[in-house]
Amino acid sequence: MKARFTDEQIIAMIKEQEAGEKTADVCRRHGISSATFYKYKSKYGGMEPSDAKRLRALEDENVKLKKLLAEQMLDNAMLRDIKFKKVVTPEAKRQAVVHLCEAHGVSQRRACDVLQIDRSTVRYQSIRDDDGDLREVIKRVSRERRRFGYRRIHVMIAREGHIVNHKKLRRIYVEEKLQVRRRGGRKRALGTRKPMVLPDGPNQRWSLDFVSDALTDGRRFRILAVVDDFSRENLELVADTSLSGHRVARELDQIIAERGMPTTIVSDNGTEFTSMAILKWVQKTGIDWHYIAPGKPQQNGFIESFNGKLRDECLNETLFGTLREARETLATWQEDYNWQRPHSALGNLTPMEFAEKMSMDKLAA
Repeated sequence: MKARFTDEQIIAMIKEQEAGEKTADVCRRHGISSATFYKYKSKYGGMEPSDAKRLRALEDENVKLKKLLAEQMLDNAMLRDIKFKKVVTPEAKRQAVVHLCEAHGVSQRRACDVLQIDRSTVRYQSIRDDDGDLREVIKRVSRERRRFGYRRIHVMIAREGHIVNHKKLRRIYVEEKLQVRRRGGRKRALGTRKPMVLPDGPNQRWSLDFVSDALTDGRRFRILAVVDDFSRENLELVADTSLSGHRVARELDQIIAERGMPTTIVSDNGTEFTSMAILKWVQKTGIDWHYIAPGKPQQNGFIESFNGKLRDECLNETLFGTLREARETLATWQEDYNWQRPHSALGNLTPMEFAEKMSMDKLAA
């Protein structure tokens, strides 16, 4: 609002009164009340016009400084408001700008300046298709395969006829928050790792190991896992409360009766595998039984990898009330692993598809 009198005019009124003129006459001539006159005099009394100009300049500067300080404090308050929020993706940036506008009553331009976000990013309206049908398919597969990441989900939906770019699938996978939470890591081997020489055909080398779990009543049971290192096929999953060396030999005899005899069997130095029953069995069959170095599970990497998948996708996902339930669940999972589950090391083929492909290539050669 523009002032009625300038500083120079007010100082001139005061000097007229100080020169001897009555206050009432000065007020009547300039059309102000005596209260207004004395308010002017308390502020400008004893000042010259040059002093009034300096005072006005100081007041204007003070107003500017106060405004700048208030704006800076508001900027700091807005930054603190979103300090612990991740503002990385365009959608997150839009939400942050909307929040600042609503919570602090600032304009969109001001919020964008504080967050250093381009206004075109905030105002952009996506014309991309929502892909609702594809999202439902991805969510359905992720519910059925709770421990599958986006790569294996990509393989699974491709089998159903949904051909989609893997980058698009990963974007939808992240937007739907379907990421698999990593469980606690295992100990890693120290020192140099030498790559294991792969067998060049099925039924040449088998790997054995035990996995332990518990029933809902607390009773422990063990699982004997047997894997073909070439095709990654799970040959056997035997669950029982006790698995001795005699039992291991008997289970191996059953597998050999169906598939034939392997050239080599690899295992750790567990008491069941080093028992007299196994030593006699090895002597009778003539199979080369290779024991890995103590404390070096990486030397038996194929069965260790399989055990991790078994525990992550089956044992940790299921509660077993009885040993019979455990055996039935393991049998179902074994069939799914061999016939349905894509294996990244096999070019996303299943172990059975890989074995069949190798057989056909051998015949063609």
